[in-house]
Amino acid sequence: MKLVVGLGNPGKKYESTRHNVGFEVIQSLAKRHGASAGKSKFEGLLQECQIRGERTLLLMPLTFMNLSGRSVRQALDFYKLGLDDLVLVCDDFNLSLGSLRFRPEGSAGGQKGLADTIQQLASDQFARLRFGIGPVPEKWDPVDFVLGRFSTDESVLVELQINRACDAVETWIADGIDQAMNRYNGDQQFG
Repeated sequence: MKLVVGLGNPGKKYESTRHNVGFEVIQSLAKRHGASAGKSKFEGLLQECQIRGERTLLLMPLTFMNLSGRSVRQALDFYKLGLDDLVLVCDDFNLSLGSLRFRPEGSAGGQKGLADTIQQLASDQFARLRFGIGPVPEKWDPVDFVLGRFSTDESVLVELQINRACDAVETWIADGIDQAMNRYNGDQQFG
């Protein structure tokens, strides 16, 4: 069994913001794989599906970004999953729009939901897929930037990247982190 967690903020106010691309990847995976109806569990929205023959749980923590780790820990504990069964999908304004970056471990790099998850799990030894939303324009507050929405032109690229992120998660499930990193890390040229 695998647990795929997408980070974001709950509520209509935050829908389609840069900070919510993790939620959008989860929603796309759920649609792509005919996931069960979402149920409220672990302070989040939980769905289940089969991805490449593997029972997969899709989780969107509804605790707000900075407290995401509580939800992740509860799900891991309940299902008795190891950290190698977890992948977390989050935005990263340090990566340019059009970039994906899989890592098997490491620091939060300023991403507060990832930082809280590391703290709650007392470990950074789990896979994460960072979804580039940057860079933050000069003189912009990073908080305002991540809580803003994509432009019309950016939205086209984001939609392509969401599909690519879903492919990357599927590769992680079926073939492991090394294959996922080899195939999907870096900038993607479209058009």
